[in-house]
Amino acid sequence: MLAAFTFNTAENLPIGLLDVIADGLHVSVSAVGLLVTGYGLTVAVASMPLAHAVRAVPRRHVLTALLAALVVSSLVAALAPSYGVLLGARLLTALAQALFWAVMGPVAVGLFPPEVRGRVVGALSVAGSLALVLGVPLGTWLGRQSEWQVPVALLAGLGGASLVTIAALLPTSRPEEEPAAYGLGPDARRFGIVLATGALAAAGAFTAFTYVVTFLGEVSGFAPGTVSALLMAFGLACLAGVTVTGALLDRFPRAALTTAVTAQAVGMLGLYATGTDPVAAVAFLVLVGGALGPVFMTTQNAMLHCAPGRTDIALAANSGAYNAGIAAGAALGGLVLSLADVRGTVLAGGLLSAAACAVLLAGQALGSRTRRADAT
Repeated sequence: MLAAFTFNTAENLPIGLLDVIADGLHVSVSAVGLLVTGYGLTVAVASMPLAHAVRAVPRRHVLTALLAALVVSSLVAALAPSYGVLLGARLLTALAQALFWAVMGPVAVGLFPPEVRGRVVGALSVAGSLALVLGVPLGTWLGRQSEWQVPVALLAGLGGASLVTIAALLPTSRPEEEPAAYGLGPDARRFGIVLATGALAAAGAFTAFTYVVTFLGEVSGFAPGTVSALLMAFGLACLAGVTVTGALLDRFPRAALTTAVTAQAVGMLGLYATGTDPVAAVAFLVLVGGALGPVFMTTQNAMLHCAPGRTDIALAANSGAYNAGIAAGAALGGLVLSLADVRGTVLAGGLLSAAACAVLLAGQALGSRTRRADAT
């Protein structure tokens, strides 16, 4: 959980410090924005190849190496004398995170019996959500009170604590012999459906969320200070969503995924339709926040069940597809914004989220018919 918190904080910390980093390194804000965009693209592209490359290496060794990379890259970033060095350090962190999400899930849930693995996935997701609610805001505040390098260096300390703990205590075993190395109910069809659903949902979420600050200001009429408070409410809703969903995930794994994707679609389309009403805008924004974290969490949990082969490869595919969806959504939002207006980005996000819901429901209906046909 500490490692998940640290990686997610490292990924998103530059968002709150764009102008400070730009001033410190004498580059444009858009160039610093590439530190976030390039990070996501690296995770999307590198997840599968890296997971294949280390598929025979004991997970204890892999996690130790990944956390060592996090520590080194954070220290290099904190000491970076130029933008190029900082970008290189960020890409190293992204490569480590690309593999971390694929390896961490099977290792963590494999330490527990199958009937409580959903709660373990939930706990890891809570840690990741805390990065957005606690880690990034605190890091932003600290970076603005001192220097932007200070919170970056602190990430090295958190990563070091995780490294020492895992290196000292995690059992060493062959990856294919670990308890959660393979799915509980391999299903190639469901694997493909969940993969497509997650990618579409991510694209929908970030088509709109990338420009939600502009939407809340121009369409809903909120002042900048109020928008900051609403983003905090959004993060708290995300944390609440993963907490509640994690508690129910073992009992209702399929319903949890369907509910999360449906709630995101309803929230997006509701925000588009009623965004000019401040009260309705807040309600639908909170609904989207409550769904965003659970969508990724429930797709990860589904991969641990339906993976047609090794779960680490399935989780790498899911992480890569989700991050590709994020990058595609941000790019699509920018295109829609240039052709229409900011309300159009929310409409496009809602339609993509509805498409994700349709894919999931159609896949479930097809699976039910197939099971009935097999039974007869």
